[in-house]
Amino acid sequence: MKILVSDLETFCVEAMRHYGIRDEDARLTAQIMVKIDTWGIYTHGTRQLRALLKNFPGGRLDAQASPEVLNQGLAWALIDGHHAMPFVTAHQAMTLAIEKAKNTGIGYVSVLHSSHFGAAGYYANMAASENMIGIAMCNADPQMTIPGASGKVLGTNPIAYAIPTSENKSVFLDIATSAVAASKILRAKALGQSIPEGWLVDKDGVATTDPGNFPSEGAMMPMAAHKGYGLALLVEVLCGVMTGAAMTKDQPSWVLDVAGENAPKANQGQMFMAINIGAMMPFENFEQRMGTLITYIHDAPKAKNADCIFLPGEMEWDKHDAALQDGLTLPPDVVESLKGLAQDTGITFPAG
Repeated sequence: MKILVSDLETFCVEAMRHYGIRDEDARLTAQIMVKIDTWGIYTHGTRQLRALLKNFPGGRLDAQASPEVLNQGLAWALIDGHHAMPFVTAHQAMTLAIEKAKNTGIGYVSVLHSSHFGAAGYYANMAASENMIGIAMCNADPQMTIPGASGKVLGTNPIAYAIPTSENKSVFLDIATSAVAASKILRAKALGQSIPEGWLVDKDGVATTDPGNFPSEGAMMPMAAHKGYGLALLVEVLCGVMTGAAMTKDQPSWVLDVAGENAPKANQGQMFMAINIGAMMPFENFEQRMGTLITYIHDAPKAKNADCIFLPGEMEWDKHDAALQDGLTLPPDVVESLKGLAQDTGITFPAG
C-alpha cells in the first residue's frame, strides 16, 4: 500500500502517545523510523514499532525515563539509557559525539541500558549531515553461529558508516555482521517462504533453507564466514565489554523475551563515533578527493548486462527521493504490523 510520509509519522506518534511516551520523544522516534522506511530498509523502520511498544507495559522500557551522561572526557562519553525510548537515547548519543568532534576532531560516545534503535545507518548519517564521517554499531542477543560452533554464539551486531559528499547525499553502508538481518529470516518465515543458502544453520549446525524452526532452533550464519565473525566480535568488544552492557548469552531479546511481569530488560550496548574531517584537512579538499573516488568507481568498466555501478547508499537515496515525492509503498508485512498496532491502540490506520 502507498502512504504519505507525513501521514505515517502522524500515525506512529499517536500510537506512541497511547503508551505514554512523551510527545517530543514520540515525534523524534517517528521521524527516525519513517526516514529508515524512505531508504527502503523496511526491516528496521516502522515495522518494528509494534514489537518495541510491547516492551513498555511490562516495564522493560520506561516511557518517562531519560538518558543520562554517566562519565565523559573531552572526546568521549558514556551514556546510561535508563531503558528510555532507545531511538531517543541513540540520537542523543550521536548528537553528543558530533559536539565533541567539533571541539576535538573526534567524538566517541557509548551507551548501555538501551534496546533496539532501528537502523544504525540513521545515526551515522547524522554525522555525515554535519560534514563528518559517522560510525554507529550495537550488540544484540545471540542469534548467530560462528565457524566451528553449532549453536548461537554472538548477536548479528550491526555496524554502519556514512561519509559526506559534495552532492549532499552520503555514501553509507548499514549491515548486520550476519549473512542477513534476523528480521529478514523472520519475515520469510511469516510469509511461508524459503530462504537462500548461506543464511541459516539448523540445530546441528548444518546449512538449511527452511526458516520454519528459527529462532527456537538453529542459528544465523556470519557474513563471509570468519570475516563476519571477526567484525561481530569487534562490535561485541566496543559495545559490550567497553560499556558494561550485557554481553552474548546474558543479553535478552528485545522482541522475543517480552512475556511476564518479570521479563528481563534488554541491556544493549551501542557506540557512536563522529570524525570531524575539517579538523584534519580542508573540507573542500576532502570533497574534491571524494568526488574523484566516486567518479572512478562510477566509471569502472561494467560487467555484461550491467547498466550502472552504485556506491553504498546510492540506491537508498534514490528510494528516499521517490518516497518524499510520491509517498511510501509499504510491503505487506509492514502494513500487517502497522494495522496490528492500530488494533492494539484503537487508532485508525491511514488508508492507502
